Amino acid sequence: MNKQETIIIVGGLSAGPSAAAKARRMNENARILLFEKTDYISYATCGIPYTFSNTIQSREKLLVVKPNLLENRFGVEMHLNEPVMDILPDQHQVITSAGTYAYDKLIFATGARAFVPEIKNLELTQDWSNVRSMADFDKVYNGLDAMNDIVVLGAGLIGIEAAENLAKAGKKVTVVELAPSVLAAWDAKFGYFAEQALNEGGVDVITGEGISEVVVEEGKLKAVIVGDRTIPADYLMTAVGGRPNTEMLKDKGAETLSNGALVVNDKMETSLADIYAAGDNVSIKNLINGEAGYFPMGTHSNKGGRVAGANAVGGNERFPGAYGTAIVKVFDYTLARTGFNERALKMREIPYQSTLIIAGATPGFYPNPKDLIVEIYYDPTTGTLLGAEVFGEKGADKRIDVLSTAIYAKLTVHDLPNLDLAYAPPFSPAKDPVIVAGYTASNTLKFVHEEISPRNLTTFQKETPSEDYQLVDVRNPQELANQGQVPGAINIPLDQLRERINELDPAKQQVIYCQKGLRGYLASMILVNSGFTKVKNVQGGFFLYKKSGYEVVPQAVNA
Repeated sequence: MNKQETIIIVGGLSAGPSAAAKARRMNENARILLFEKTDYISYATCGIPYTFSNTIQSREKLLVVKPNLLENRFGVEMHLNEPVMDILPDQHQVITSAGTYAYDKLIFATGARAFVPEIKNLELTQDWSNVRSMADFDKVYNGLDAMNDIVVLGAGLIGIEAAENLAKAGKKVTVVELAPSVLAAWDAKFGYFAEQALNEGGVDVITGEGISEVVVEEGKLKAVIVGDRTIPADYLMTAVGGRPNTEMLKDKGAETLSNGALVVNDKMETSLADIYAAGDNVSIKNLINGEAGYFPMGTHSNKGGRVAGANAVGGNERFPGAYGTAIVKVFDYTLARTGFNERALKMREIPYQSTLIIAGATPGFYPNPKDLIVEIYYDPTTGTLLGAEVFGEKGADKRIDVLSTAIYAKLTVHDLPNLDLAYAPPFSPAKDPVIVAGYTASNTLKFVHEEISPRNLTTFQKETPSEDYQLVDVRNPQELANQGQVPGAINIPLDQLRERINELDPAKQQVIYCQKGLRGYLASMILVNSGFTKVKNVQGGFFLYKKSGYEVVPQAVNA
């Protein structure tokens, strides 16, 4: 009779229970032990912010899997409140607070711990917490009624979700972010859009600065110091990211990234024999360029745990990697991303081109139409998709998942218009924004026309003598009267362009814009087909230019 193998799993949040369940499904005879240092396993940390507004109304809803389920249904020996003190890889032993246990295979799923920056006087008060654990949840939720002025330090996914839901609960919320914009994983303009949404929801936002000190009186938090400002606060939440819990294996020689995340292969094996790892404590391959990446998301924790559990009992499953897909709700808006954006591509010196479009999430004839801002990044030679970012009130989730799938399949911008996407007026226009982005990018690569972003337009205007270019606003005069225009622009409405084309100098650079981009494209095509060789269309038109916070003048300048 074969020896019964012992599988020890360290960590019970997400990857650990997934590993345990999968290992049992594949091997009925293995002995499986799971060690967790707290009372809880498999709780929804990402759901914690939504309890503050009672969107999630019960603490029990956060407890996704109860310990007795793993015990009774999967035959896992649960060791709660039994922290692992050390691991001896050479001896294949785990030392806990209660004893020493031998293993044949070990799955290390310890996740990450909250990072708290150094803040003067923080140790003098208990009026603060992270937003990562059930202990954090209990502390905030039980004391929420007594809180009025809350400061959230950190404007990543969890920080923004916490800020929104606290504001919905009637609290005065201030977000403090050291980076130049909130949600720094996105391009700065998308972060700026999110900041506007936060302001509309009643949340104050401070970027480019951190908290240096807190003001405490008799143990009670009174304020936080941000630069030269004193912000009233009776509670502080920190949400500035995590640090992988890997010291126990790193000290034994396990290979890690610079941030401490364990390096694993696609079978979730570490560099130490018979030790697997999964969750927020590991790095996984970036499928776009093959480099090791750090993607601490619950989706990857579950996938990685499942693969580790299968392989620990003799399976041959693989988790190939990821590429940074993420989404966040900001009041009525959604911000989503996948793959690399401009900053990431520049940092890696990867050649790219980008296309930005504004298109309806539903047809204009359907009630309550909403726009989506979609930017895609792609290889300038092959057109292969490298990344995308989407912002809007409706349908951002659908489009980012399509674009994420396109990246996985290594599709090009030329493929996007050929996708057979679902169409009905409540859900999409006949030409979906993904299709429109593909058409626009494909035209750009074919040199049918050239695009310029609002940010690059402002740089262009500063660096280019005014006599060398013409900035042409092709909107109707009433639009200019109602909304203003870009400084230095002349107005030739699109429908008058052919008869007034002689007012433009073909020797000069022509920069065209309309309200959202389509009429600018049509105007660009008129000029190109009339012999103009230097034509640029402003991405997203005046709408995106103004929404990005650039200068607008109130009066039209006649051609």
